[in-house]
Amino acid sequence: MARMERRLGAWAARAAGLVVLTLAAAACSTYPEGPRYPIYAEPPAQPRPYTPPPAEQPDTPPAPDDIVPPRPMPVDPIEAEALPPTTDPTPTWAQSPPPTTAPPATPPPEWRPAEPASMTPGAGYLIQTGDTLSGIARRFQTPVQILIDLNGLGPRGALTQGQTLILPDSAVDTGRDPYATGPSPRGVRVPNGAAPPPPPPPPSGNPAAPAPVSDSADGRGVFQWPVRGEVIRRFGPVGTGERNNGINIGASAGAPVNAAAAGRVAYVGDDLVGQGLVVLLIHADGWRSVYGHLGSSLVEDGDEVRQGQQIGTVGLTAGDGRPSMHFETRRMQGDDPTPIDPLSLLPR
Repeated sequence: MARMERRLGAWAARAAGLVVLTLAAAACSTYPEGPRYPIYAEPPAQPRPYTPPPAEQPDTPPAPDDIVPPRPMPVDPIEAEALPPTTDPTPTWAQSPPPTTAPPATPPPEWRPAEPASMTPGAGYLIQTGDTLSGIARRFQTPVQILIDLNGLGPRGALTQGQTLILPDSAVDTGRDPYATGPSPRGVRVPNGAAPPPPPPPPSGNPAAPAPVSDSADGRGVFQWPVRGEVIRRFGPVGTGERNNGINIGASAGAPVNAAAAGRVAYVGDDLVGQGLVVLLIHADGWRSVYGHLGSSLVEDGDEVRQGQQIGTVGLTAGDGRPSMHFETRRMQGDDPTPIDPLSLLPR
């Protein structure tokens, strides 16, 4: 009996100890553990090398017929001809071209270098009706100022019919000009060293001036129509930077062109740029008339013509798309032949 009581007491004591231990363990599990720090330094982690996954192997190998064998390299020897030996070790591109003897440059036979104008007096030119200082300077290749200085003309450079104008000894007579129509002076030079023209016959007095054609100072009643037709281009500006100094009259090709007023022929030719064949007449009181783009001319320089006399025919060179002629009327104002609208002068 006592033995059994001792065993029960031992069991009870064990059970109580187990209960105490269980409670202690439960109490300790409710508190967090403190941080743990390493005592020794650890080496840094090394990156793991990347290993690609193994390539998938084809289920079946390609058939032998699908494999294209590589082309074999040529084994036959290639023969080439040897280059011919060169006698000059200098490469072709480095060789200088053979010297050539070029003929000396010579100016065209018609051209001669212009000589500077001098102030030494030379030949004398006889002033004609309608001559202007600029026309004389242009004809004899001489600056206007030298003509003024040699002749003491003053700032206006006024000329008088029958006056002898002294030219410099460097003057060259290039031929008649519409505003310098007198004969070539004795002893004056001409272009290209040609022989000077024969001297004119001795003057028998001053040339007679054309008879006055009208007493009207404004020009009304002076002129008549040179040809009857439609006015297809009028006087004045006709475009950017362009101007018509007269009128263009359309008529049939070959129709007669008549002198608009009595006067003297001062110029016949086609040297005026853009005017075709031209006849220029000088009239009294400083009037001029110009007939351009003619098909033919029936007069010569120096001819005296009456009003209504035929001087030419209508041509085709005016560029109007039809036969026509160009007609101008001008009035001298000092040394300048000023164009005036012909329609303000012609009878209506």
